[in-house]
Amino acid sequence: MNQFKGSQFKKSVLSNGVRVVTEQHAFSRSVSIGVWVLTGTRDEAEQDIGLSHFVEHLVFKGTKTRNAYQIAKSLESLGGDLNAYTTREYTNYHCLVLKEDWKIGLEVLSDLVCNMQLSKKDFELEKKVILQEIAMSDDTPEDLIYDYLFEWGYKNHPLGRQILGKSETIEKMTQKRVFEFYRHFYQGKNLIISAAGPVDHDQFVIQCQKFFKTRKKFTAKVKRRAPRWKPHRRIYEKDMEQAHVLLGLPAASFHDKYRFEAFILNTLLGGGMTSKLYQAVREKQGLAYTVFSSLNTNMDSANISVYAGTDASNVKKVVNIVAEELRKIKRNGFKKRELDVFKTQVRGQLLMGSDDIENRMASLGINEMIFQTYRSVEKVISEIDAVSEKSMREYIKHYFDLSKISVILMGPELMKHKTWLDNYNFER
Repeated sequence: MNQFKGSQFKKSVLSNGVRVVTEQHAFSRSVSIGVWVLTGTRDEAEQDIGLSHFVEHLVFKGTKTRNAYQIAKSLESLGGDLNAYTTREYTNYHCLVLKEDWKIGLEVLSDLVCNMQLSKKDFELEKKVILQEIAMSDDTPEDLIYDYLFEWGYKNHPLGRQILGKSETIEKMTQKRVFEFYRHFYQGKNLIISAAGPVDHDQFVIQCQKFFKTRKKFTAKVKRRAPRWKPHRRIYEKDMEQAHVLLGLPAASFHDKYRFEAFILNTLLGGGMTSKLYQAVREKQGLAYTVFSSLNTNMDSANISVYAGTDASNVKKVVNIVAEELRKIKRNGFKKRELDVFKTQVRGQLLMGSDDIENRMASLGINEMIFQTYRSVEKVISEIDAVSEKSMREYIKHYFDLSKISVILMGPELMKHKTWLDNYNFER
């Protein structure tokens, strides 16, 4: 077992390759623990789309030692919380428990990750639940429109797949295939265990060795190819109360030297009530209740998206205003004064977020997954402080290409805008 140490941070690698990272927060009353499986939607075969998310659901249906109710009760009865989520690049199982209950929390997580066992009946029942979830997402335009953006922006690439999967692939999924996937990927160095709170690292590692000793070394090579962003313009005419507008363009990935410039630009663009888009679209024109931008970052790619919900009669106005704000950024960049304001905003958000041990647990796991190293809050803040007018100009020149903007419109009576949208020039 190898061990690496920092001031509050410690890392150990178990003999089977499982990585364990902890950060000491002595005055917290609770401990947050996460188990990260470094496999997501982009790692699935074409016939298996939705399998990562399906497995995430199924582990809660039963293990070798607990049924579904016992799993739910295990931490709820202690006032704790147990949950999971799937992304395009990983799956995370996590819990929050009182400091005296961390061993129980870790044991329950290990039970999910190591000991899934379910009946044919439970398998078929959960398949119906997933199909209902897919149907529900199709009725949730605020979610569906992002699936469309990824589907067309990363066309013919696994990153473009819907995390929930397709109805046809879920319906054909077999219990045998699910267990093959589970046994293959839920192993060794494909697992990271992260914990934040008043937990002793050495004691935590001893328990990890005990609970994860059945995990084999993970020798498979996970092959990922970087995607190419494909600009597109699509209209989905649907009978609904509101029209939904979503624009997207490429940004800096996690491994890009300009990743913090992308982070700052997103905050300036639509990260809060003082952002350019909020002020231009909502405060000055009253055209949308909801308008914001998002930075969607992956290992080898990223995009910045702009969302607005508006009346169908205002779609052209909203697109024009957003486009003009983007052109201003492309032409003029940012002045030092406003850059400093938003850097201070981001710095404050990071510092306040660092008081939340669930945020720290997530940061530990994600940094180990992406960089294989510890990144303190102070280190991140120093890199944000290093963002300058010059580096922002370089980022805008390199990435902020308005010819690559994608647009998705969804709502009632929008097809009449097709010719206008197809011919719209975001660079003018």
